Amino acid sequence: MRLISKILCYPFLVTILFSCKKEDLGLTDEVVSPTTGTPVEFTLDSIFLYAKQVYLWRETLPSYTEFDPRNRYEAVSPELRAYKSELYDISQMNVNPQTGNSYELPVYAGSPKYSYLEQGTPNNGISTMATIANTGSEFMPLYKVVETDNKKIGYLSLASFPALTAIKEQLNAIFASFAKIGITGLIIDLRSNGGGYVETAEYLANLIVPSNLTGKVMYSEKFNDLMQNGKATILKNQLYRDANGNAVRYKGRLATMADVNYSKSFNTILFQKAGNLETINNVYFIISGNTASASELLISSLKPYFDVKLIGQKTYGKPVGFFGVHIGSYTIYLSSFILQNAVGWYDYFEGMQPDVTITFSTDTSLGNLDEPGLHTALSVIGGSFNSSSFSNRKSFTSSGHEDMNKENSSTIQTSLSGNYIPIYKKQFKLK
Repeated sequence: MRLISKILCYPFLVTILFSCKKEDLGLTDEVVSPTTGTPVEFTLDSIFLYAKQVYLWRETLPSYTEFDPRNRYEAVSPELRAYKSELYDISQMNVNPQTGNSYELPVYAGSPKYSYLEQGTPNNGISTMATIANTGSEFMPLYKVVETDNKKIGYLSLASFPALTAIKEQLNAIFASFAKIGITGLIIDLRSNGGGYVETAEYLANLIVPSNLTGKVMYSEKFNDLMQNGKATILKNQLYRDANGNAVRYKGRLATMADVNYSKSFNTILFQKAGNLETINNVYFIISGNTASASELLISSLKPYFDVKLIGQKTYGKPVGFFGVHIGSYTIYLSSFILQNAVGWYDYFEGMQPDVTITFSTDTSLGNLDEPGLHTALSVIGGSFNSSSFSNRKSFTSSGHEDMNKENSSTIQTSLSGNYIPIYKKQFKLK
């Protein structure tokens, strides 16, 4: 006997859109969950059924009957623990053929590497994780220009990607200075940058690239085949909202997330040159295990167009993104799309390996010529990895004055306490 599913809908949809029915969900070809049960049972059902259509590695999941979420987690309490246990089990069913382990092999016991669940529905669909993108003064850019071997090299350190409105003016001024001085190489220090606002990382990329890359692919978001083909019908139960968090009328009704075009062509970001810096030939990134998310996306996006060198330690490894799915009083963020650069590369699940591995020190300040990261980057540029002499190097501020690396320079951050900032997609295009 075929059973009808009951999916917990986004709260507003229950009253103003439509009731959740089997035919609405497009689940006519498989046995799904029963129509009776407790709120906890319905939530357990919904987590699995959304994953079955939205999850990046959905093809690795068994049928609802085989997974049997109600019986599997009925003894787990409290309910939040049951939901997180279910999400964890779902996340471990895929296999990365290069490692033999799950793509979401946990960094911390019991938690998937990427997917996560929060209690509540964040305002305007913005995850509370985004608040990690601190906009305090300690997270603002540190920059200078170094002259070495008759080359002028720009140095920029960013500990996070705060909202573009908070940093755009500073970035514009920094790159105007770089353009005036005529730098030919750029060192970007992302060792403590766990991500942040993708729009800020995109804008930085547009400041770096020459104008002839305008219109070229920066990166693409690739969803699973079911979503790309417009068949993730369960998303009819998720209200579509615009960039301002408002519901949208579409074809005489409220738009839902099932009305979104998830094809790769509709989710490709192109370069749009910003500023007037046109002289960059090579880009060098200082990285660590704290370099993640939007930071890795920036590196990946520039790789097809520049001679990119990585200096430091292996990055975190997060080439995936999310959008929130609201289930009752919870929001689940399933790994939903791959981030591919212009040549289709995305395989840094295990982190990006450095071209030159170094050990960082906490004894010197960022921007100090003796700091191991900057020291090594300049040695790579000069063609000597082991050079210990900086007598032929001078550093300048944007005004051209010699920088004495004062004691109040930003100190090195060596840990984000396990935090990184997920790439959370907020803007979607309707079909």
